[in-house]
Amino acid sequence: MAKKQTDAVAQTILHRIENGSLMPGDLIEEKDLIEACNVSRTPVREALIQLEADGLVVRHPRKGVTLFHPNTDQFLAILEVHATLEAQAAELAAERLSPEMANVIEECTRNCEAFAESADPDQHTTYYNLNRLYHAAIADACCNPYLLEMIKLNARKLMAHYRLRYRTPGAIEKSAKEHREITDMICARDSAGARAQMLAHFNYERETVMHMIASVR
Repeated sequence: MAKKQTDAVAQTILHRIENGSLMPGDLIEEKDLIEACNVSRTPVREALIQLEADGLVVRHPRKGVTLFHPNTDQFLAILEVHATLEAQAAELAAERLSPEMANVIEECTRNCEAFAESADPDQHTTYYNLNRLYHAAIADACCNPYLLEMIKLNARKLMAHYRLRYRTPGAIEKSAKEHREITDMICARDSAGARAQMLAHFNYERETVMHMIASVR
């Protein structure tokens, strides 16, 4: 029971990260989680300890716990790791692609392309969710659950920054175009090409990264 309650609290926090209701630097209120999850203080604190070990939250002496907010150097370091993990997933997906997963990836790609035709920055959250589904499909197609979990963990540290990135003019169209290039490589079973295209997809300039970080402050 205790573990289930701890897991439930952790999942509540992760869901808030994913839907944008909890942003980098936000204070995580124990009282709020106790009420929302209908648990005692112990599962809440255990969940926070677990997420702290994963690097998703930061504990401040006498000031409480906040969601991790990377500085520029931290962001670039995490992005470097995340790009490598995503590239590995794309490479493996190209090698292990099933007809079913090829259809899923193609559908996700077309959804991104269709949205990019309107490219309304006011709907950037909608595109962010399409983008998330696209990358999740590739991660699923790599058929490596451990790699999948590592990708999820790293993505959660940068989710808010990716979401707001799509408010920038041209960002949605560029993303959709790069998705098509990655998908074509995967479906052609060109593992080296898929890896290279995915790495290029995450090749942000330092100036862009600084803008992404500043946008969530």
